[in-house]
Amino acid sequence: MKKLSRRNFLLNTGIAASTATAAVAIPSLFFTNDQKYTGRKLNIALCGLGRYASILADGFAYSEYCKLAGIITGTPAKAETWKKQYHIPDANIYNYQDFDNIANNKDIDLVYIVLPNSMHKEYTIRAAKGGKHVICEKPMALNAADCEEMITACKNAGVQLAIGYRLHYEPYNLELKRLGQEKVFGQVRLIEASLGYRTTDPGEWRLKKALAGGGPLMNVGIYCVQSSRYVSGEEPTSVTAQFGPVTDNKLFNEVEASIMWQLDFPGGLVSNCTSTYACGVDRFFASADYGQFELSPGISYGPFKGKTSNGELKFPDINQQAAQMDGIGKLILENKPLPSHIAGEEGLKDMKVIDAIYKAAATGERIMLA
Repeated sequence: MKKLSRRNFLLNTGIAASTATAAVAIPSLFFTNDQKYTGRKLNIALCGLGRYASILADGFAYSEYCKLAGIITGTPAKAETWKKQYHIPDANIYNYQDFDNIANNKDIDLVYIVLPNSMHKEYTIRAAKGGKHVICEKPMALNAADCEEMITACKNAGVQLAIGYRLHYEPYNLELKRLGQEKVFGQVRLIEASLGYRTTDPGEWRLKKALAGGGPLMNVGIYCVQSSRYVSGEEPTSVTAQFGPVTDNKLFNEVEASIMWQLDFPGGLVSNCTSTYACGVDRFFASADYGQFELSPGISYGPFKGKTSNGELKFPDINQQAAQMDGIGKLILENKPLPSHIAGEEGLKDMKVIDAIYKAAATGERIMLA
């Protein structure tokens, strides 16, 4: 992962220094660092040791402010493997039955929830009651009402709640936000965002409604909702939606195979989005009064590739998980509040839109959003 000086990064990307630091702090691991942080790191326990937890674990190697200090798993064999691989002490290893004992562990500062969607609410609330800060993977919960309970529980416990929006710390997506919100090419009139992949495993928990809450919209479609909101800088006022065809009755007997939706925004923008488990797609496109900008791949794990009406976009390829954890961890270590774009309130906003998308697809009606 090549690092640049801050000055060269800003010059190469075209981001003005004042904009880059004001909108979202660009993580330090983008740059060469003459004054490397040597203070105490934030001790994080991963709750759930599935595929994405392994990706997060790799991110700790690049993290300046965070350390993998503990794990929570219901599988003893996984606990033993992770203990050896990441040198985790026995005192920092928990299962789902004794998890609440983490409240007595001063060596754990934060719990990162990487469980199936239906478990996000329970373990966020339990971690908060144990006095631990929380990062919860997206989607925040199964519905907006659950999100509100999670926010209240964390506030009552005096801990901070973040949602795992890694793209809020990724340079290509920061540039999308800048281009849209600063109206570099004028008012954005149209967004097309699509993300999906082909799934063939009938045992995948994401195909079980009780665990996932829904299909691709809950998993990858949330990125399309997110990108539409942060590029426009606005909240949608209404939504229409349609379920796609069921391409495999055995795979998709509980959740949708694909779903399309259209969001209307106050400034006149229409965002047309698709999420699917039937095929691979990963692109973002925006058209404004005087030009366009796009990424393809654009809203997955990357590496990203993009262009604008002015030419190709070139940014450093970063570890997205480390950037996200450092952006959150630095503020918690400094006892500073998390910005709204990464806090629980942001997850709640997405779930309100997702709830409305499902309602619109089920009823065929236009659903108004507050």
